[in-house]
Amino acid sequence: MTKKAVLQLGALTCPSCMQKIENAVKNHTGVENVKVLFNASKVKADFNDEQTSAEALADVVTKLGYTVEKVKVKA
Repeated sequence: MTKKAVLQLGALTCPSCMQKIENAVKNHTGVENVKVLFNASKVKADFNDEQTSAEALADVVTKLGYTVEKVKVKA
């Protein structure tokens, strides 16, 4: 089933950070759609909950060196 995740990040400092995060999350198994909101420091992603989880997406972002402050999931 497709769910929507919203990850609140620590402040993003440059547009290249945004691209790096977007590409990493987009390439994660089960992710269908990704949008990184630079000014709001948020990542919005649609994902298949049978293949991955919001926590796994947060882990991808954390491994890139960014802080994930909050994770919300909507069905």
